[in-house]
Amino acid sequence: MIEKIGTNAGAVWAALQNGALELKALKKATKLKNDELAFALGWLAREGKVTFTEKEAELVVALA
Repeated sequence: MIEKIGTNAGAVWAALQNGALELKALKKATKLKNDELAFALGWLAREGKVTFTEKEAELVVALA
């Protein structure tokens, strides 16, 4: 399970290389399920590699 979370975190990282994305767009770009995306974002957040902001009531994720 931990290996899969790490792999998914890599997919999220790659998707964010071109700039910040709203959560829905990030999900679409990575093709991850809700829980997979949440685990991957948690992994990256714990490492301090992503930031979260709100834009018009939407969560926006960017590389730190």
